[in-house]
Amino acid sequence: MSASGGTKAIVAALAANLAIAVAKFVAFLFSGSSSMLAESVHSLADSGNQGLLLLGGKKAQREATPQHPFGYGRERYIYAFLVSIVLFSVGGMFAVYEGYEKIKHPHAIEAWYWPVGVLVFAIIAESFSFRTAIRESNETRGSLSWTQFVRRAKAPELPVVLLEDLGALIGLVLALAGVGLALGTGNGVWDGIGTLCIGILLIVIAIVLAAETKSLLLGEAAGTDQVDKIKAAVVDGHTVTGVIHMRTLHLGPEELLVAAKIAVQHDDTAAEVANAINAAESRIREAVPIARVIYLEPDIYNAAAAAAGVNPAKALGGTPDGAPGATPAGPTADGTPGDAPDTPADPTDSGH
Repeated sequence: MSASGGTKAIVAALAANLAIAVAKFVAFLFSGSSSMLAESVHSLADSGNQGLLLLGGKKAQREATPQHPFGYGRERYIYAFLVSIVLFSVGGMFAVYEGYEKIKHPHAIEAWYWPVGVLVFAIIAESFSFRTAIRESNETRGSLSWTQFVRRAKAPELPVVLLEDLGALIGLVLALAGVGLALGTGNGVWDGIGTLCIGILLIVIAIVLAAETKSLLLGEAAGTDQVDKIKAAVVDGHTVTGVIHMRTLHLGPEELLVAAKIAVQHDDTAAEVANAINAAESRIREAVPIARVIYLEPDIYNAAAAAAGVNPAKALGGTPDGAPGATPAGPTADGTPGDAPDTPADPTDSGH
């Protein structure tokens, strides 16, 4: 997994959750609190989530095979989606059920110093994990807001760890508030209300993560800045005069597929076109290093035919991308109508 995959953030979250799980289990042994036992199981499940992310990163490194010619980069999306399911079921639904039971059958908190001590320790541990995730994210976030970063990040690990740590911190504060109110009022219902709020929070986070990773699994285009760099790199002004239309697709967080129909001069030889395509591929990889799978199809652009008629997009030759009134279209070499216009326009910057 590359640095952008947030390996440090995953390991930090894994270490924090394991330490918290041990602390909660020790609190259960000394206090006999069933909620502490349940919380220790919850923290173990969170540790399993980090394990899933690391496993997905490992599997994604496998070489391409004839059966999977584009490699296994999307394994990381699959395992991130599994994390959202685990967070929803083991985390959110379990906490909702536990909170409901505590409200229905409230009981006083015994040996209060153990639950309170564990919650304070957990807040400190999760804060260190969250800080690591923020520092890792800042290396790739750039000028994006945090909401934009979560929506547009192609590597799923950092958004998952960020949201999970944020949810854990808020949940721990809610748990501490519930325990505090239960101790202050002598009414155990408050402990159940705090647990119920934690469950609802985890379910909301799980739904957000599921929506983000679903979009990645379906396949997303490159960002607008990357698309602009690719288009600028393709055109050399001599043999390649324009981009008729282009599609991009993330095969994984660090692997991009580029497919484009490019305009060339009608009197260029096959050797000249082939050399121009090879040069264009080199320029694309230099401008956008993650563009590893590139398919360029040459076509003849006829400016005179494109200018004829009321709608140039439907005329012979169409108009290359980026030209005034451009609508993707392409002619065939013999002058017959080429590709139909592509509608809608390229989704070059899908947030998830």
